[in-house]
Amino acid sequence: LHMGKTMKEDLTVVAKYINKLYPPEFNVFSIYAELYHNYFASQAKKNAESHLEDKDIYLLLSWVHNFYPKDMRKDHALAMELDKVKLGSLLPSSLSKELEKKYLDSEEVTVKNSLSRCLDKEIQRWKEDKEPEKLNGHFQSELLGIFVIQSIYSSQKRAEDISKGVGEELSRRLLKELPAFLRSYRDAFEDFKEKSKKHTYYKPILIANINNCWNFR
Repeated sequence: LHMGKTMKEDLTVVAKYINKLYPPEFNVFSIYAELYHNYFASQAKKNAESHLEDKDIYLLLSWVHNFYPKDMRKDHALAMELDKVKLGSLLPSSLSKELEKKYLDSEEVTVKNSLSRCLDKEIQRWKEDKEPEKLNGHFQSELLGIFVIQSIYSSQKRAEDISKGVGEELSRRLLKELPAFLRSYRDAFEDFKEKSKKHTYYKPILIANINNCWNFR
């Protein structure tokens, strides 16, 4: 963040004031821009090749795909000059793809585990001697119906915020996870229906789960 802010502020000064003090053939702005970019890119590469936590991978990819090319280089004070320089990406394509794969693998596992934990909690709630919650006057599982959908949606949204391609790939992966989760949910529910007919709130729990189906559709 500090590097990005410094580069943006300094290049703005170069574009507005320093550039015009030299003859055009000196290409002053280009020289400054290339030097800043090369240093920034070297630091990004150094970070990318080190051991990164998931949140760091996400942040670095956000810089590569979003903050750097869009927020910085499309800034109104710099865009025209930077378009002439053609600086390229902060990371080599191969390294960027490697980070994207790590991010996607990790996010897929995170969502899968999150859905599994959610179902385990829901099954545990069926076993408790409690009436299901009501949502807008109807029995419904806020935990299951809403949490699952929000988990998938927010994960897709984060990926799309990196880039359209990363978002599409994660959506493709999660489209496999959701049916797998729904099958596990169905199996657990069928088991409850079969074995828990004497449960105090048997019927409200059935209604709550049937009402969940609309949300999942």
